[in-house]
Order: sequence, then structure tokens, then C-alpha cells
Amino acid sequence: MVDATTMLSICDPVHIVLIKTDTAGETTLVASYFLEWRSVLSAENRITNTAVELLGVGSESKMSVGVLNIRLEMYPKLNKILSQEIVSTQLALERQKTAEKERLFLVYAKQWWREYLQIRTSHNTRLVKIFAQDENGINRPVCSYVRPLRAGRILDTPRQAARFVSVLGYERAPVIGGGNSKQEQWCTLLAFLCRNKGDCEDHANLLCSLLLGFGLEAFVCVGTKAKGVPHTWVMTYGIDGVVTFWESLTGHRYIHNPIKPDDPPIIEQPKPAYPYRTIGCLFNHQRFLANCQPSDAVEVCAFDLHDESKWKPMSGEAIKSVCSPGATTALPPFPPLCASVIDAAAASNELELQLRILVAEHRKDLGLATVWDDQLSYLLSPALAAYELERTTGVSSGNEEFQDAIRRAVPDGHTFKGFPIHFVYKNARRAFAACLRSPFCEEILCCRGDQVRLAVRVRVFTYPESACAVWIMFACKYRCVL
Repeated sequence: MVDATTMLSICDPVHIVLIKTDTAGETTLVASYFLEWRSVLSAENRITNTAVELLGVGSESKMSVGVLNIRLEMYPKLNKILSQEIVSTQLALERQKTAEKERLFLVYAKQWWREYLQIRTSHNTRLVKIFAQDENGINRPVCSYVRPLRAGRILDTPRQAARFVSVLGYERAPVIGGGNSKQEQWCTLLAFLCRNKGDCEDHANLLCSLLLGFGLEAFVCVGTKAKGVPHTWVMTYGIDGVVTFWESLTGHRYIHNPIKPDDPPIIEQPKPAYPYRTIGCLFNHQRFLANCQPSDAVEVCAFDLHDESKWKPMSGEAIKSVCSPGATTALPPFPPLCASVIDAAAASNELELQLRILVAEHRKDLGLATVWDDQLSYLLSPALAAYELERTTGVSSGNEEFQDAIRRAVPDGHTFKGFPIHFVYKNARRAFAACLRSPFCEEILCCRGDQVRLAVRVRVFTYPESACAVWIMFACKYRCVL
């Protein structure tokens, strides 16, 4: 038996995400709905049927996309059935309480913003983002999009987590109309994982949550990159004071070595390796800090987060009041990551077979015969494994053995050419079209000469939530007769 009173105190809704997948495997987020399930606690036969109207997302968040009929049943059975009045009263009290918390937080945030502008009028142009709209058009404090997320046993290291986040697809929220305006849409974590792609904010929020889960002091940074383009990335603050930037779209890491503005200028000052130009604020699930240094250029910023003359903090209690479980602006607990259901070997074989057919057809159209060298294809495997290892760990290994094997496989007087490329999808035609856009790859695929032998190798590396890194390498060997 389940205690009905205990269940009534659980205020987290059920998050329902509706995804559409087309024949090419492309996903589209159709609807995102938070279901209040506690009506079942007062159902006489412990079963309730309800119809919910699903609304669209983003710019279509006011348009209906359909009605979903839901049947709810509590299992195991309740020890008693609560009256409808008790359930309704509890829900009304929660709404009233959270509405008051949100009102107080909004009052506080406005006062905090006024104080921030009083420090320096130029602060008005800095990217200090306190609220962000989710896929349903609901304004939420940005701190509510981040929460420590443990990956169980399916991700072993922070760097592996960064690689996983980077292979989730990148897609900007669609904008209706022209211009360079950017659609405001930060996806909730479940919606982001279900569609397997999202904007830079979605990637940064997920990576920050995973790094917090690994015990690091991590923050999402809001600022700009080259040409003033708004961007978000992740920062970790080491116990020794070392600041590391993590680019969630690529998995690259950069150590921050600030240039002190008071130092004499150095001739030919090297440019920072990272692509970030300015930073307006940073946040995680507990803290929000706005940059109040004279310059918001990343290269001269000091990241002493306890120095309030450099970083203006928000009250931790105020953040907790609207981002802790139970607040309507707070998101329900993050779902655990799911292990991949993709068979890496089978997916690699299937994609490789499709690419062979596409190459043969392409060469036939050019009047060229196609002869495959299976041994040469197999020898490309170590290179692809090394590329993925380097993306994950930053360590390159195994290149000597690969070079030695290739030299042995290519006879004297013959030429070898190879072209590796990386994708985050398994669509063969799309990948082949992308490869043909590279002049070097096209040169291999359209190779002419004596004793031309072609090779292709595909390696699919799987990650949680059925995300995958796909490495393809085309190669050829031939005897040059010119």
C-alpha cells in the first residue's frame, strides 16, 4: 500500500514530451506538457481519465497541436482515497505559495538590476540574463535550467561527458521572418534529450549539470564570441583557482590566463585560444553573478567570484526560493540518462555498406569502375578510433602503428590518399553529399589512374540517449602513370 498523504506532498509534475521523427531520422519537438497527476488520489476507483490539450513550442506555443487522452492509475494501490476537496485545497495552497515566492523574487530581481546599473551605466549593454523562456514560452530563472546530474555508470569522466554533449546535434531555435534576430528558447532538459539537438544554451546547461554531478564547481557563462554573436559556454573553477572554459558544442577545453590591464603592453600579444570575447554573467543552480569589472572582455576578466567588486552576486536564498523543488518556475527532477540502444557494430556495417553503394553509383555516372580493397578498408579502423579518443581525452595515440600498416599496404610506386570526416548523424546520403563538398574527398572518390583501389571505413561510437559520433574515412591507392 502507498500512503496517500505522502503522495499528495509530492508536487513534481509528470513531464510529457511529444517528438516527431521523419523518414530521414530528423526529429522535431512538437509539444512539451507538465501534467498535474494528483487528481488520481481522489478517484473513487483509483483510476482517472483526463484529456489535455497540447500546445506547440516556441513561436507556436499558443497554438493547439492536438488533444491527448490520458488514463492514470496508481500502483501499488493507495491505503485510502483522499477527498477531492483535500486535493484541490492542497493544489490551490501550493499555487498561492509559489506565486508569492515568484512575486517576491521578481521584486528582488528588479531592485538587484537597478543596483547593478548604478555601478556603471554601460552595464545596461552587458549580457546579464536573469530569466529565459523555455519551449512553452514560460519565463524561468536561468538557475532553474541547471541542476547536478549524475550519469550513473554510462559516463565515466567529465571529459567523456563533454564529448557526449558535443555529439548532440546543434540547431538554433527557428525564427519566423527575416533579420538576424534570435528566437528566445531554452529547452528543458527532457525536451532537449528527446529531440537529440538544441541551441548552445541547451548544450551548456546539460554540460554544466553533468560537471556539477562529477563534483566540479561549474557555471554556465553568458556572453559573446567573435563579431558580438551571443553565446553560452561552461566554466569550471578549480580549487587551486584555475579557470577552465568548456565549449559544449565541440568538447574543447581552454585554460584561462587573464591579461592584467595594468601590465605594460606586450608587442605581438598572442590572441587567446578560446573564441569568447565578452562575458556578462555566470550562474549555476545555487549562484548567479554579474560581471561588474570595468571591462567585460574575457581576456582581462579576473574570475575571483568571491570579490563583490568584480562580480555582483544575487542572494542565494532568493535563488533557492524559486529554483528549489516545488516552485512552479522550477523544473521537475532531471531524468536519469539512458544508455544507448544503438548497436555500434551493426550501425557501422550498415552505414559503410550504404556508402559503398553510393560511391559505386557516383563513379559509374562518371564512367569509372570501382574496385574495393577490403584489407585497406580494415586498416583505416585504428585511425578512426584514435580520432575519437583524441576528441574525448585530448590525447593522440596509435598514429605510428597506423602509418606503418599503411606503408606496408601500399606498394612501391603507388600513391595513398585518405580523408577522415566526422558527423553526429547516421544518414548515409546526407553524409555522402557533405563529403563531396570537400575538394580533397572528391579527388579520392573520383580517382583515376592505374590499379585504383578504393577503401572506406565507418566507425560509430555510441553515447547515452542514442547520441553517436560517426567517423568516416575514404581512401584510395593507385599507381601514378603521368
